[in-house]
Amino acid sequence: QVPVVESGGGSVEAGGSLTLSCVVSGYAAANSHCLGWFRQAPGKEREGVAGICTDTTVYYADSVKGRFTASQDNAKGTLYLQMDSLKPEDTAEYFCAASTDVRVWYGPLRASNYNYWGQGTQVTVSS
Repeated sequence: QVPVVESGGGSVEAGGSLTLSCVVSGYAAANSHCLGWFRQAPGKEREGVAGICTDTTVYYADSVKGRFTASQDNAKGTLYLQMDSLKPEDTAEYFCAASTDVRVWYGPLRASNYNYWGQGTQVTVSS
């Protein structure tokens, strides 16, 4: 069983919306301190977009604050990323991740603090 599986990517025009979903299961679901969304554009480093930790705090990158909303449905073991007012610069491969590493509390948007990763889903925003 794959512990982290994303879905929901696609193509949209600037100003549009998309919702990504991520199902977290198994050991990752039961033991994660934080769940996060990351993205990586061609030629760029992977960057944190949003993170939800077990204290219910939600963290956002400055570039997406006010436009993206991360949420989770614990009963379904699912993490969501609602993306509104999308811009061409949001174009990237988006990844869902889970962290059972306590270091994530010191950097919930740092990719190196996450140890379970999904396969990624492409989001393309055209101008």
